[in-house]
Amino acid sequence: MLILLPPSEGKQPAENGAPFDAETLQFAELNPYRHQLLSALAEVSSSENALELLGVGKSLVAEVVRNIGLHTEPAAAAHTVYTGVLYEALGYERLDAEARRRADASILVISALWGAVGFADRIPAYRLSMSVNLPAIGKLASWWKPKLTPSLNARAGDELVIDCRSSTYAAAWVPPVETTVTVSVFQLRGGVRKVVSHFAKHTRGEFAAHLLTRKQEVRTAEELLVAARERWDAELVTGTAKKSHQLNIILPEDHAFRAVGS
Repeated sequence: MLILLPPSEGKQPAENGAPFDAETLQFAELNPYRHQLLSALAEVSSSENALELLGVGKSLVAEVVRNIGLHTEPAAAAHTVYTGVLYEALGYERLDAEARRRADASILVISALWGAVGFADRIPAYRLSMSVNLPAIGKLASWWKPKLTPSLNARAGDELVIDCRSSTYAAAWVPPVETTVTVSVFQLRGGVRKVVSHFAKHTRGEFAAHLLTRKQEVRTAEELLVAARERWDAELVTGTAKKSHQLNIILPEDHAFRAVGS
């Protein structure tokens, strides 16, 4: 089981600790590309039009400035750096030891800066979206795709890939369609299925936590459907030779967030 997550746009900086060590990150073969991006990002973040180039507002100046010295910034495990609706719903800190072990082993975060990192990989907080067109690099999803594909295809092997990424990050790597299930979330509105972004993120986080805490690990698309139906109304759309399977989770009209920790 391999669970793919997008990063959060907002990130929680480590208060103290050693800087990141690229040699300790998963997929060490990506390190030359990571260092190339770190240099390009520092240069862009030092420029007068950094905010425009990175597609952020004035309120994020401090985060952009942090990009200049990421080699010396304190680093922390990715699961503490990435924050937001999905990560709060997943609740790594609320998982028991076995579920945390599973999370560290089975979750990959697809990143504009790092390419892909494991949940326990130590990284600094940074500001860079996969949608950015970085000078001298280009569109990051297109730039990363040929570099990520060999490494991530090898990592996926014949495991079931559970794809919870947003479309921006999904463009950076297309997993083997025959063993991949894309997770989509809808809410009924007037009897019609609608995509509601905050509900979708929250539910994907809950779903990931559900998979990590089950006694039986899922190995097939059909087993994934069974797992989803333990808590939600769900259906499986069988894939094709060119398209992965799709798991649709359908939330009721009166759906609301559950309290964190409930």
